[in-house]
Amino acid sequence: MSNKQEQVESFADLFAEQIKKDEKKEGQVVKGTVISIENDMMIVDVGYKTEGRISLREFSNKDNNKMPIEGDVIDVYLEKVENRNGEAVLSREKARREESWGTLEKASEDKEKVNGTIFGRVKGGFSVDLDGAIAFLPGSQVDVRPTRDANHLVGSTQLFHILKMDRRRGNIVVSRRSVLEESRAEAKAELVSTMEEGQILEGIIKNITDYGAFVDLGEVDGLLHVTDISWKRISHPTEALSIGQKVKVQVIKFNSDTQRISLGMKQLEEDPWEIAQNKYNVDDKFTGRVTNITDYGAFVELESGIEGLVHVSEMSWTKKNMQPGKIVSTSEEVEVKVLEIDSEKRRISLGMKQCKPNPWLDLQKNYKIGAEVEGEVKSITEFGIFIGLPGEMDGLIHLSDLDWNTSGEDLIGNFKKGDMIKAKLLEIDIDKERVSLGIKQLTQDPMEDNNKLKKGNVVTSVIKSITEKGLHVEISEGVNGFVKKSELSKERSDQRVDRFAVEEKIDARILSVDSKTREVALSIKALQVAEEKQALKDYGSVDSGASLGDILGAALEEKAKTENKGETTKPKAEKAKPKSQKAKPKKAVKTKAKTTAKKTASKEKKEAKKDDKK
Repeated sequence: MSNKQEQVESFADLFAEQIKKDEKKEGQVVKGTVISIENDMMIVDVGYKTEGRISLREFSNKDNNKMPIEGDVIDVYLEKVENRNGEAVLSREKARREESWGTLEKASEDKEKVNGTIFGRVKGGFSVDLDGAIAFLPGSQVDVRPTRDANHLVGSTQLFHILKMDRRRGNIVVSRRSVLEESRAEAKAELVSTMEEGQILEGIIKNITDYGAFVDLGEVDGLLHVTDISWKRISHPTEALSIGQKVKVQVIKFNSDTQRISLGMKQLEEDPWEIAQNKYNVDDKFTGRVTNITDYGAFVELESGIEGLVHVSEMSWTKKNMQPGKIVSTSEEVEVKVLEIDSEKRRISLGMKQCKPNPWLDLQKNYKIGAEVEGEVKSITEFGIFIGLPGEMDGLIHLSDLDWNTSGEDLIGNFKKGDMIKAKLLEIDIDKERVSLGIKQLTQDPMEDNNKLKKGNVVTSVIKSITEKGLHVEISEGVNGFVKKSELSKERSDQRVDRFAVEEKIDARILSVDSKTREVALSIKALQVAEEKQALKDYGSVDSGASLGDILGAALEEKAKTENKGETTKPKAEKAKPKSQKAKPKKAVKTKAKTTAKKTASKEKKEAKKDDKK
């Protein structure tokens, strides 16, 4: 009994020890033998005198399409040695996952790429099957550029880099973007190493901007500038290109240092300018289509790739200072004449007005200088008035040609747009395409029609205004003059403007006449000096011993007598002299002259001699 009891105890210990060993193998991958396949289950013996069941779905398309058969030894994951039914709980999926973890850990350490299948979308990214191990692919790591829709990748097998692994938590984070960047860098290096200017490549339009389009050449992008898309004018790249379009381009310029690539499409087509050099000549006329309108003119397409500029000054004979858009419109067919061709700059200057008769020549033929014309006021500017003439032409009346004496700035406010006015034709300038008119020329210039306006003549004027510098006077209608302060009197003490009053009449001698400034310079002083000389000549001589005062006194006395008899010969205007020029009483003049003669007799004789010599 004792021996049997010892054997039982010994067996129990061994069984308990075996159970502990078996429990230690739980949660690990073990070897198992396929015993049989029943319906959709595979019976696998994992030892320990126990068997387990694995669903056939865990083997489909996961083991290179090879389904295990009876007798095959496979790796399975032992979740539990025995369940309540006495069967082992096994999993092929978990076994494969454990195998994958080991492979993935090694790949992560060696920074190698791993294959995986994107099988589902989750919040913030995608789920990836890495041969049994489930990884997370963030949305930012899907492509080299952010993509709004990447659903087309679901179900596809891709290469990934492992960014992070945590076996305890069962977390794996992968990146497809880093793989693409690496492959692009390699492909770019290979492409760049063989690239050269003039090379023809194929690409896909991936992005369009205002200045051009970016072309994907495989693993490198090139810029196709808007001016290199076509020989004809293109305002925006979208007129000829669209995203995703396949294009054939030529490498125009390549910088190996910056790896910038400039591409061109028009370079693959025949240059139309080579044809234009022989086809288009100066003075030839063609019909073209307006393609673009600017502030300075309009571009006209003569044929595909050949455009010329019609400057705004060459659009119309008569429509000046007008926006080109008011003369022509886009897509309008117009007749033009070739004015100039610059093959080096690839420019053609065109003219529209040259295809029509020149109305300026007709105007010169039908109207003579000096003719009177009538027209409607078209516009009023700060420098003059434009009036309409036959043939849709305008003539300019400059401010200076409105009136002979009144400032044009003061008169221009009297005119309104639409008024009908008459003017005289002054000039027709065909080269500058200008017509000059004048209103004041309809009447005679008062300065030219006045015989009194000669240097040295004595005129009677009316004071119109008084300033510190002198007197502004009116000699006659339309003729004005000015007396400087220094010319108001021979005596310095009498050279004062306060001695005169507005509307007072004065006599003065003309010093100069300026027809340009239309000013007449007058002098009372010069008149006084002349009168003294004439009195000295008529009534005395320095040799007689009489003083200048005596002579003047005698002259004045004689003059008074003549006036008393009513035999004066001076015009009425001369009687209205200012106080400074009116004859002084005879007694006062004599008294003053005698006093002066006694004190300065010798001095006066010398001065009189000098005057006689003059």
